[in-house]
Amino acid sequence: MNFIFATARCGRLVLLAACLFPGLLFAQTEGDWPYYRGNLAGTGYSALDSITAENVNQLGIAWRYDLRSESDPDRSANSQVTPIVIDGVMYIAAADRIVALDPVTGSEIWRHNLLEGSPSRRGVAYREGSSGISPRIYYTSYTTLVALNAATGEPDASFGTDGQIDMGTPYISVPLVFDDVIVVGANTPRGAPGGIGNPRAFDAATGAKLWEFSSVPQPGSLGHDTWEGDSWQNRLGANAWPFYFTVDSEHDLLYLPLASPIPFAYGGDRAGDNLYANALVAVNLHTGQYVWHFQTIHHDLWDHDPPSAPTLFELERGGRSIPALAITTKSGYLFILNRVTGEPLVDVRELPVAQSNVPGEETSPTQPFPVTPPLARVSYSPNELVTASDTSLAHAAACQQRVDELGELLNAGAYTPWTYKPNANTGATTLLFPGLGGGPNWGGAPYDPATGYVFVFAGDTGTLGWMEDADADYPYQLGGPRPGGFDVRIDGMSLPCQKPPWGRLSAVDTRTGAIAWQQVLGVSEVLPEGKQLTGRPGRAGVLVTGSGLLFIGATDDSRFRALQADTGELLWEVTLPARANANPMTYLGNNGQQYIAVSATNELVSFQIPGN
Repeated sequence: MNFIFATARCGRLVLLAACLFPGLLFAQTEGDWPYYRGNLAGTGYSALDSITAENVNQLGIAWRYDLRSESDPDRSANSQVTPIVIDGVMYIAAADRIVALDPVTGSEIWRHNLLEGSPSRRGVAYREGSSGISPRIYYTSYTTLVALNAATGEPDASFGTDGQIDMGTPYISVPLVFDDVIVVGANTPRGAPGGIGNPRAFDAATGAKLWEFSSVPQPGSLGHDTWEGDSWQNRLGANAWPFYFTVDSEHDLLYLPLASPIPFAYGGDRAGDNLYANALVAVNLHTGQYVWHFQTIHHDLWDHDPPSAPTLFELERGGRSIPALAITTKSGYLFILNRVTGEPLVDVRELPVAQSNVPGEETSPTQPFPVTPPLARVSYSPNELVTASDTSLAHAAACQQRVDELGELLNAGAYTPWTYKPNANTGATTLLFPGLGGGPNWGGAPYDPATGYVFVFAGDTGTLGWMEDADADYPYQLGGPRPGGFDVRIDGMSLPCQKPPWGRLSAVDTRTGAIAWQQVLGVSEVLPEGKQLTGRPGRAGVLVTGSGLLFIGATDDSRFRALQADTGELLWEVTLPARANANPMTYLGNNGQQYIAVSATNELVSFQIPGN
């Protein structure tokens, strides 16, 4: 990998160590945003409170920064970046470079251009200086992990070879850096180099490998017997692909959300629960040693893994404080666990689910269900087909035609298996809710210490499919109609065929698991006036501030919104130049003003209250 770098000026960088709870970094230094999700606990919370319910409608754009490649400006940056801010300097990843910006003006301090490859479009990580090593910025570029001098943007030659190491397996998100450890996950589609998607850790100073956790248990290890026969061997998937990780520094616990096995839709060759796929695993940060696990789905067939790192918080119950976490899954469920032991703090029950008719498939007879309601649609019945009174005559007619063409649709509630079709013209089609994109996704479940709520955005889109005969490595493969979504296009916009809402933000009371409020987010502008508030799909999450506000982009209607955290009331809304498919963040400028920043596909947009 070759680099070009340039330096204009640099800011002073300091150690970040503000704590709300002993031994655990829940809060950042006032005004900073030093981690992808704000802090090690992943709360997505900032104590900044200058922007309030009373003045939020005065927010205006302070500055914009173009995230596209300068050599190919017509190509979308498709950014999902969340910046970090440390002591008056902002660091971000753009399409072809890493840059340091003045967070008050958006002007460049330095840039580090890549001549080959691209940096992760999700962000960068920071490490304070120590033992003669200057503060660093780390980023990933496919299989490469790079360390930069935070003051200049030049590769730090004391890390690895000329400032970089080969991770072996691609990881296209933000590494975790804490103490002297860097943790990376793995993105392992078929054909990816490196194969097995085990999470790994490296020495933050030198780049030397510290440990690797076997996400598919090896012979003699706990969970190995959950893979029948030799089905564990060379198994792809079960990888940690989240955009970021979280750590309980008081107990040296790192939390690994692990994905579905590959292939996910056919499991006839892997009878058993298939640990640690679709599980949250706690390991020792420094050694990678297993501590506990909680599996969210047994023998997954739906690619409904936990897509984000858990959020850590203190749960007040019966006059005592309990170390807790909340973890979402694409299947629409939220689990609240003791973060030290993995035991559920809100009851979870193993309940029967529908069984597969695919020859040789052994579906798990039960799945774990929290006693609280799902946060996304998990079922469908024919009377839930959209009607003209719900949306429009054209939409309803197009959806009815699609249903008629599909024939029998099968949905047996949560975890409906893919039905077997000997050929495309025979048998039922499974209608899966949530669809393969999931309900909640990588936005996570940020936490508000004032209300005790976590906030989860979920889209409601379905996927159509079936299992069919295959002439490949496996006897059956996932097939389906084209397009495969349970939706139609009207005037260029995709509209789901079930009754709205199609996208909601939920506030969940962590003390009970009950839904405190839900707000439909997103408008379908192709529909008639009065019927446009349908909710829209999205994958990103919210920012929580000390003034009791939530900020969220996420939805594909290109809106950026502020809501009241305790009630869900919509307070402010602005249309962005493109979709904000990223988690927003906030910081304090050296002028004393609070800013809100969010990536809108091709540019980073920073907001402030003029003259505040």
